[in-house]
Amino acid sequence: MAREIVIQAGSVKMDAELNDTKAADAIWEALPIEGRGSRWGEEIYFSIPVQCKQEKPQEVVEVGDLAYWPPGSAFCIFFGPTPASSGDEPRAASAVTVFGKVKGDAKEFGKVRSGEKVTVTRKE
Repeated sequence: MAREIVIQAGSVKMDAELNDTKAADAIWEALPIEGRGSRWGEEIYFSIPVQCKQEKPQEVVEVGDLAYWPPGSAFCIFFGPTPASSGDEPRAASAVTVFGKVKGDAKEFGKVRSGEKVTVTRKE
């Protein structure tokens, strides 16, 4: 069964779907989650109360990917290049575990500023 979540970041509200990773399981169990988002290029990230080990670690991800970044216990939303990118691909600061994907135009997250509230809930 698909596990869908709703991400509300500032004025942007978007659905996403979790994949079959242990990180996705841990995040699903921790919902609802709330934090203050920080911007790093075209990435929003914030610390969450979840500790996970790396699964299929990767630095280059796709636009719309949701990833867990272990050094900051962070929930990351990628919607374009970051300061670590070489070209148009989103690149994490260091290896992340991709645990889900935004359904819709992830570029909408470009409207979100650092410090805005981000809420992640299970989709009803």
